[in-house]
Amino acid sequence: MRQTLSVVLATFNEEENLVSCLDSIKNLADEIIVVDGESSDNTVKIAKSYGAIVKTTSNKQNFHINKQMAIDMATKDWILQLDADERVSKELKEDIEKVLSFKNEIVGYWMPRKNWFLGRFLKKGGQYPDYTLRFYKRGKGKLPQKDVHEQAIIEGEVGYLKGDLLHHPYKNFKIYLVKWNRYNSLRATQIKEELSRKSMIYKFMFGIGYLFIKPLDWFLVSYIRHKGFMDLWSGFVFSLFSSLRFPISYIKYLSL
Repeated sequence: MRQTLSVVLATFNEEENLVSCLDSIKNLADEIIVVDGESSDNTVKIAKSYGAIVKTTSNKQNFHINKQMAIDMATKDWILQLDADERVSKELKEDIEKVLSFKNEIVGYWMPRKNWFLGRFLKKGGQYPDYTLRFYKRGKGKLPQKDVHEQAIIEGEVGYLKGDLLHHPYKNFKIYLVKWNRYNSLRATQIKEELSRKSMIYKFMFGIGYLFIKPLDWFLVSYIRHKGFMDLWSGFVFSLFSSLRFPISYIKYLSL
């Protein structure tokens, strides 16, 4: 007997992305759960048109809090946690169906993710396969809710799927900069907490690392060692701004 699947999402003003996301899981999800952060567009209306169970709450800076709320609301055997700007590829859909068709000891699965950036899916720069842990048995996975790039913590054995999760996070560079700035602001608050009880010498060395050492190291590793240059202009811009997040978040911390 086929096991059942809950697809869970946390949303905020995602009307431009949500239709494609939910279309990609048609005939796969037995239940759709959406926790919405008080969207001002048609996000909730679209979600309900797909039969989703929708809960409205505040839009939190760390959106993993709302994601965990959606996970906690799920009632089916397995959970697939998606972002509205992600699509389940045909191959990934087939992989998930295979898992649901039989029972084994594995309680969670990593899946490779392709990230779309400035006109192409990034294949180099350490960006593919960008494995993410999004598919697990209900009650076996939980988000720490501490960092924007965290993975679920799974209780039990995990495996790997082959099909790609397709990620379209930025419609244009302006949207990328908005999200990039938001992440840097969150990191600044985390830095403040980390350094609150540290010595002046530790804080000084931390600052040197974030202002000079980390950005240079990250750029050289992603663009040269991991061949980000093979993704042409997209690869250069991604490596550059990924590197700049360190000094920018530190400068934001100083402003706090």
